[in-house]
Amino acid sequence: MILRLFLKNYIDTLPVSCKLLGFLFGVNGELLERQYRNHLSGYLSWEQLSHAEKWILFEKNIDAYVGIDEDCLSQGELYTILINKERIGRSGSIIAIIKGTDVKIITSVLLRLSRRRRFKVREITLDMAPNMEQIARICFPVARRVTDRFHVQKLAYEAVQEMRVKARWEAQDEESIQIAHARACGKIYHAPVFENGDSRKQLLARSIYLLYKKESLWTESQRAHAAILFREYPDIKKAY
Repeated sequence: MILRLFLKNYIDTLPVSCKLLGFLFGVNGELLERQYRNHLSGYLSWEQLSHAEKWILFEKNIDAYVGIDEDCLSQGELYTILINKERIGRSGSIIAIIKGTDVKIITSVLLRLSRRRRFKVREITLDMAPNMEQIARICFPVARRVTDRFHVQKLAYEAVQEMRVKARWEAQDEESIQIAHARACGKIYHAPVFENGDSRKQLLARSIYLLYKKESLWTESQRAHAAILFREYPDIKKAY
């Protein structure tokens, strides 16, 4: 029994499996897993067990700075997650995990948090989705709403990539026209290439990664590649 309690402390505090602990300490790992689930963990008597599949709340973890976002946890199912940003991913970070992203469902769960706790929140970080903004406004009315900078950066990067993809399709269409024209004239079409050996279509296809990176992190070959790209497509340069 003492060994079981000793191992319980390991399972509770370290990211290791019961089977690995069983192997290391010379006990049956599968039996330890069953005993931990059914007895040692207190899972079967957990007060949130009845609704844990749909939502869980840890009110004591709420603080002045929180963040809300959606994520896929299993089988592609979306969950809305509210975290304490001051914990930086450590123990006590999770305030709520709620299945789905529907405003009515999310707000009905978050409003179970005490009014005192919700009004304690000074700032909530979220993405630019309108449902998240609505949830934040209803559940944390006095908190300042801040758009997560990573979502802003992601939108900016995607916009630049959309310009690159559009230009690539145009280059591909132009090349198809030139190939058809050459065939009609009984000739073999040779696509013109730039000084680095890329055709226009290849230039655009191979620019995908350098447009995601800061200029200071480019390699020499990427720097040469970007010089040609920006010379040929000044609008992409301006967007970048």
